[in-house]
Amino acid sequence: MSDTEIRDDRQAGRLEALGSQGGEVVGHIQYFVLESPARALVPVHTIVEPAHEGQGIAGSLARELYTIAAREGVTVAPLCPYVVKWAERHPDEAPAADPELLRAARKWLAAHPEGF
Repeated sequence: MSDTEIRDDRQAGRLEALGSQGGEVVGHIQYFVLESPARALVPVHTIVEPAHEGQGIAGSLARELYTIAAREGVTVAPLCPYVVKWAERHPDEAPAADPELLRAARKWLAAHPEGF
């Protein structure tokens, strides 16, 4: 994964991993920003292109999402099954989200399913 760059496209709600071959997107986490009851980054899907699976891209994306959240002083409220499992394996890097925040994130997603 050393030759993969990660960029945050906040407008599109995508954290993208770019390959070394011309900067094509080889994986991404689709997320939204929850504002209430507290500000949080909410990952919904993690996708890695089949030709790039098994290279640690999904894990690097999850790690970067938590790094961004820590830098911004917000929580990650994971709804994406991959990010949930990654967080369970890395509790030192991925603080658990409050259950109320997770409920609010699920409710928001149910009310705004477009694009997810």
